[in-house]
Amino acid sequence: MGPTIPRGFVLGEFTNYSDATAMVEKLLAGEFKADNVSLIGHSPVLVERIKSRLGYGRVALSGAMTGFWIGLIFALVVGAGINVGPAGELSYNPQQFFAVVVLSAGIGMLFNITRFSLSKTKRGFLSTQMPVAAKWEVIVPETEAANAKKLLGSASDA
Repeated sequence: MGPTIPRGFVLGEFTNYSDATAMVEKLLAGEFKADNVSLIGHSPVLVERIKSRLGYGRVALSGAMTGFWIGLIFALVVGAGINVGPAGELSYNPQQFFAVVVLSAGIGMLFNITRFSLSKTKRGFLSTQMPVAAKWEVIVPETEAANAKKLLGSASDA
C-alpha cells in the first residue's frame, strides 16, 4: 500500500509555507507530538524564476570555464609538461601544461558558442523551476484537535 493523504481536523489554511510552519512550531513548542501534525500543500503550481540574461558572452565564459577544468584534469592525469630524460631524470616544462589548459578552455568556449547558436529553442535568459503549493493546510487527528486548539490559544495569549 502506497502513501496516503492524512485526514483529520484542519487547524489552519495558509497561502504560504512559512505561515504554515510557524503554526507547526507553536504546536511543537507546546509539547504537541510531532508525528500527529501534517502539512498538506494543495494545487501545485510550477514557478519558473528568471535568474539572469543569457547572451553569447555568458555562454562563451561558461564554455571556457568548463573547458579549463576539463583541461586541468586532463593535464594532471597525463602529466603534461613532465618529461623523462634518457637517464631517468625528470624535467618540468610549465608552458606545455598551461598550453593544454588554455587550449581546452578555447575548445570548450567554441563548443558552447556553437551549441548555443545552433540551438532551436534559444532563450535569452537563465531560470530555475520549482513546484509551489497554492494553499497549505495544517492537519491533526480528530482526537487531538481540542488539545491542539488549546495549545495554539495559549501560545497566542503569551
